[in-house]
Amino acid sequence: MLHLGDEGAFEVLVRARELEARGREIIHLEIGEPDFPTAPNIVAAAKRALDEGYTHYGPPAGLPELREAVARDAARRRGIPVDASEVVITPGAKPILFFSILALVEPGDEVLYPNPGFPIYESMIKFVGACPIPYSLSERRGFDVSVEEIRQKLTHRTRLMILNSPHNPTGGVISRAELEELAAALKERDVYVLADEIYSRLIYEGEAVSLARFPGMKERTIILDGFSKTYAMTGWRLGYGVMPPELARQVALLMTNSNSCTASFTQRAGVEAVQGDQSSVDRILSAFRERREVIVTGLNQIPGFRCSKPSGAFYVFPNITGTRRSSRELADALLNEAGVACLAGTAFGAQGEGYLRFSFANSVENIRKSLDRIGNWVRRQA
Repeated sequence: MLHLGDEGAFEVLVRARELEARGREIIHLEIGEPDFPTAPNIVAAAKRALDEGYTHYGPPAGLPELREAVARDAARRRGIPVDASEVVITPGAKPILFFSILALVEPGDEVLYPNPGFPIYESMIKFVGACPIPYSLSERRGFDVSVEEIRQKLTHRTRLMILNSPHNPTGGVISRAELEELAAALKERDVYVLADEIYSRLIYEGEAVSLARFPGMKERTIILDGFSKTYAMTGWRLGYGVMPPELARQVALLMTNSNSCTASFTQRAGVEAVQGDQSSVDRILSAFRERREVIVTGLNQIPGFRCSKPSGAFYVFPNITGTRRSSRELADALLNEAGVACLAGTAFGAQGEGYLRFSFANSVENIRKSLDRIGNWVRRQA
C-alpha cells in the first residue's frame, strides 16, 4: 500500500473545500471535470432504464448492446476494425489502466510512462512491483513525445508503454509523424501500449490519431476511453477499453473478481450517449475553445508566466519559472492567499517543476476573475 500515490486534484479540492467551509470564496481550476450538466437525452435514457428494470447484475465485460455500440463508434472514429469481443466496459476509465497493468506487468518489468503525466500511471506501476521509466514531454517540442528518447529507453525488460494524447496536464497532442515513427520503433518488440485517449474528442488544432491505426499496432494496443470528459458524465462512472480479445477476457475476469459488473442503467445511458444526438459534445467543445483563448491570453499578461496554447483537453500548463518560485510554493500561495485552486506541476511528476496546471472547465466569468486575482497577487509580490 505504501507504493500507492494520491491524485493531486482531489487533495487540493479537499483543501479548497476546507477554506470554503471557513467562509473563503475559492475559484476551482484544479479539478479535471467539465462543469456542464449531462445532456438531457442521456439522463432520460438512464431514467427509462431504471423504469425498465435495469437494476440487476450484468455481464462482467458489459452489456452486449453497449459493447457493440462502443465497437462501432471506436471503429468509425479511429479508422480501425473493432469487434464487440474487444471491448470491456468498466466503472470509469481508471479500471482499464489498473487491470491492464495487473494483467500484463510482472515485478521487475519496465513500464514507460509520460512525465509530467497523470499521477496514477506511476502509482500503479509501482504498486505491481514494476520499474517506472519516465519519458519527457518538453515545452520546446510543444509537449509532443520524442521517439528518439523513447527508443533509447526501450530494453528487453520493457513490457508496457503508456501513451496519453491529448495529454493531461499539458494539453499537448502527439503528431501523426511521431506516432508513425513510434509504431515503427515498437513494431519488432514484444511491448504492449496503453493508449489513454480519454480526451480524444476534445481537440482544437490538429487531429486525434490513435497509435492503433498504424500497421502491426492494433494487436498490441489497449485503447482507454470513457464518457466522463466527452459527455460530462464524471459521476456516472462509465468507461471502456478496446484491446485484443484474449486480453479482454482477462480484464473481464478481473472485473468479475473486483466490481462484478458496471451498473446496468448507466450502461443503457452510455448507449444513448454514443448513438444519440451529439450536439452537446459540439457545444462543450465550443465553450472550451472560448475559455482556452481567455485563459491563455490572460496568463501571458501576468508577470513571470508564459503559457502556450493547448491543442487538446481542457488544461493549460504555464511555465512559471519567471516568478522565481517553486511550483508547489506558488500553487499553495494562490490557493491560500489569492483564492484560486490549481495544481503544482510536480503533482504530475518531477519534470513538472516550473509549471502549474489550470483546468479551464469553469465559466469564462470565473476564469476572468481568477486571472485578476492571480495577476494582482503576483504584482503585489514584486
